[in-house]
Amino acid sequence: MADPNSMTVSETAGKMLTGEHADVVREAVRLVIAELMEVEVAELAGAARYERSPERATQRNGYRQRQWDTRVGSLELAIPRLRSGSYFPSFLEPRRRSEQALVAVVAEAYVNGVSTRKVERLVAQLGIESMSRSTVSRLCRVLDEQVQIFRSRPLEGRYPYLWLDAKVERVREVGGVRHKALVVAYGVHESGYREVIGIDVGEAETEAFWREFLRGLLARGLDGVLLVVSDAHEGLKKAIAQVLGCPWQRCTVHFLRDMQGHVHRSRQQMVAAAIRQVFAAETLDEARARLAGVVATLEAAAPKVALLLEAAEEELLAFMSFPRDHWPKLRSTNPLERLNKEIARRSDVVGIYPNDASLIRLAGALLLEQNDEWLVGRRYLSAESLAGLYAPHTDETKRPAPSAREVVLLTGR
Repeated sequence: MADPNSMTVSETAGKMLTGEHADVVREAVRLVIAELMEVEVAELAGAARYERSPERATQRNGYRQRQWDTRVGSLELAIPRLRSGSYFPSFLEPRRRSEQALVAVVAEAYVNGVSTRKVERLVAQLGIESMSRSTVSRLCRVLDEQVQIFRSRPLEGRYPYLWLDAKVERVREVGGVRHKALVVAYGVHESGYREVIGIDVGEAETEAFWREFLRGLLARGLDGVLLVVSDAHEGLKKAIAQVLGCPWQRCTVHFLRDMQGHVHRSRQQMVAAAIRQVFAAETLDEARARLAGVVATLEAAAPKVALLLEAAEEELLAFMSFPRDHWPKLRSTNPLERLNKEIARRSDVVGIYPNDASLIRLAGALLLEQNDEWLVGRRYLSAESLAGLYAPHTDETKRPAPSAREVVLLTGR
């Protein structure tokens, strides 16, 4: 490839001043940046361009083009390449945090000799084969510090709604590969903004693990939780009752999938349509009446579904004890499912994580970026509607219908 920086400074300046449409500022910036890259590459290579030196560590290998958007317009940069090792200009951010984490995890797997075939196809493109163990360690350390600060930050204020979910990932350990649970908690703050408030990795999704995870959130300041939304994992349900002691909403999407699995394929659509009628009700009383009607209808066609639906009434309709405009957001764990899909995209690249720390690093970096976007974006729920959740109810007609747990506390039954 031809050398795009072969013109001297005086030749470039002369061309800029004599050109009919010369953009002096932009060309000046391009020239300064080109000189800066030459200095950085010379330091990295151990010698300047064309210089013979016993200190030289590598040779140049042409250039690669990259567009750089600046305040003076877009500049076409010619970034020098090296035959061994890699160079990236110090004034450019090479990757977003989540992309850096992905590179770090792939690099860690590669340098430790535990990479999969899929990872091996990527290392050449990422330049990882030229990374030393110290370089990988340094990159991992910086990311780990950022993720750890994010995971351990104090939780201030109240979080009326909390979503919990777990995702199974493969992690390499001595003696083989194990399936571990990556758990994520995210909530809505009383200000109306969403936040990722917890992330951890456990040996398995057990009651003991969930209990310890929730206690950790409380220790960091989690307060004011009025409803927890999750799937129907028995250990998680017990941990929520023991640690948080608040109403629990069973994910309606997961419930529908489960119920369809209890009937023949030819009846799955019918069962799903019948159950959806319950969630489309305008009031809690109407939903209870519809549920009773659906149970009666399904007793002959799908008796097991009818039995399970009737037993799950309280946990499926818990969201209806809260403001009407909150209902679409409280019925399922779909918001967390979307986050899990983003994590899964990176996990598909990695294949098998080399250790627990690499899994937390990659997932934590991704969730940290998502959290930043939420905090500067639109409110998930209005602050006014959330403030009403904690206000004392002086008018009994405005009080939401009691939850199943409140009924137990009030009646003792």
